[in-house]
Amino acid sequence: MDSKEFRERGRELIEYVANYAETIEKRRVTPNIEPGYLKELIPLVAPENPDQWDDLMKDVEDKIMIGMTHWQHPRFHAYFPSGNSYPSILADILGDALGCIGFSWAAGPACTELETVVLDWVGQMMGLPMDFLALNESGKGGGVIQTSASECILVSILAARAQAIKKLKSQYPDEEEGFLLSKLMAYCSKEAHSCVEKGAMISFVKLRILEPDDNFSLRGSTLRKAMEEDKKNGLLPFFVSLTVGTTSCCSVDNLQEIGPICEEFDAWLHVDAAYAGAAMICPEFRHLFQGIEKASSLNTNPNKWMLTNFDCSCYWVKDRFKLTQALTVDPLYLKHNFDQKSIDYRHWGVPLSRRFRSLKLWFVIRMYGVEGLRKYIREHCRLAKIFENLVREDQRFQVMNKVQMGLVCFRLKGSNGLNQKLLSLINASGKLHMVPASLNDKYVIRFCVCRETATEADMEYAWNVIKEYAQDVSLLYKDQDTQVPPSPVDSTSDENRRPSKEIEELYNALAQGRRFSLARSTSSINEVIQRASVDLVNDGNLQHRSRRGSLFPVSSFVDDFAGSECDPRSRSASLAFVPIAEACGDNPDNEDK
Repeated sequence: MDSKEFRERGRELIEYVANYAETIEKRRVTPNIEPGYLKELIPLVAPENPDQWDDLMKDVEDKIMIGMTHWQHPRFHAYFPSGNSYPSILADILGDALGCIGFSWAAGPACTELETVVLDWVGQMMGLPMDFLALNESGKGGGVIQTSASECILVSILAARAQAIKKLKSQYPDEEEGFLLSKLMAYCSKEAHSCVEKGAMISFVKLRILEPDDNFSLRGSTLRKAMEEDKKNGLLPFFVSLTVGTTSCCSVDNLQEIGPICEEFDAWLHVDAAYAGAAMICPEFRHLFQGIEKASSLNTNPNKWMLTNFDCSCYWVKDRFKLTQALTVDPLYLKHNFDQKSIDYRHWGVPLSRRFRSLKLWFVIRMYGVEGLRKYIREHCRLAKIFENLVREDQRFQVMNKVQMGLVCFRLKGSNGLNQKLLSLINASGKLHMVPASLNDKYVIRFCVCRETATEADMEYAWNVIKEYAQDVSLLYKDQDTQVPPSPVDSTSDENRRPSKEIEELYNALAQGRRFSLARSTSSINEVIQRASVDLVNDGNLQHRSRRGSLFPVSSFVDDFAGSECDPRSRSASLAFVPIAEACGDNPDNEDK
């Protein structure tokens, strides 16, 4: 491809991307495929000769797009937002064109210095203390862009570990490092992200996971008790990771209580604000950061809630020298004449090679302005409160978290199994995509406002879908011990829905190994069942095999019939549910199929 064709194809690709964004709601939010689908569609060996661009783009649409979960879809409410905007996309194009590998100042002066400046911009936008900013001439702090919050936490543990080992060596000068490592203890809440556990595992240090309070917040008294116990047992409390905006429910650990305790024990305090940190650019949220001056490091991800494409995780340290002491490897071929006067970001993280990631953050901040980003975050918070109110107005449901940002955790009043079935049916339908969490051993459904241009209509649509499936679930499982209150407003009477007896007949058929088709119905449950195909394997574990990849929790459904005449686990069985139209086409004579 020469520059002439690049210009032509570049225009076509930009048009494709813009059309994708403008028409994304016409696509299903989650794909109808099974694992391994792609190997049936593309060759298993690379082409010897060049392919044509048009053929390549046709394969993108026909083979790649059918296997995509669309994170920018208006019906995507899972996880947290995946940052995305046109300025960020354009900046990535520019950064890729420059092809800079900015591991040192000499390798990329502008790449290095823009990162330093932009991280100071974001730090000031969030109201961070000057100790965390690189351009504070009297300080030792600074910021860097890492790939993810996981890497931010890992390098924090490594830096804290290096300082702790140095301290222990003065007490045990004759002991090997393996013995010293065995004395280190790190701490986090049960609500902390799993990357804390992974970071401790990689670093070969112990991790004590602590119980939060009733508001899912780690308190100072809990931490102090654990640290004192471990110290009495000869261990060294050396690292604490707390969270502002937990993954499960967006709760906030008590930074004001925990900070002084970490200072007292000389433990490294890291604050993981991957999602919620972006909200600190709005002054009304900064009370959640009270006590941040006691932290040794913190992170937030603009690639979550600041319209910047992945990867872009901002990480600040109060003392950059403690960080680099743990990570510096300095071969001759990487040295340069300015390494004493400049920052070399290769010493701030695990990888040597580094992309020009600051470009996209710079583009986004300049094209939106700080006020534009505040408006975006505040709108997400407003929409979340609207959704929360919709949930609270329905007596069948309960809200399980304090809704202060863009996340609402809710559940049906009933068993965990009932809520699991509800979420599974909704996700299988392709009308919405959400994920679960566990709060105080309760199975809850997380609804996150994700799309940049989300509207009140999107909230209402989502709630209507949830209500529809809640009614189906309550009918299907109406004989369970835990009753679900009836829907306050439902235009479809129970008589017009498939009764639970027929559902039991389906399970009888499953147990007997019969194979048949179902007529079309307005019931959303039937729409899911018609797409599902299930197998009962010899070990008694019912496994899902969807015709188009629907996530159908067949095993949990079968549990409700355990011990009854409907229990399909009593024998090997196979049942395929397909729409009549799919089985028979337009020929009524094929109904025996």
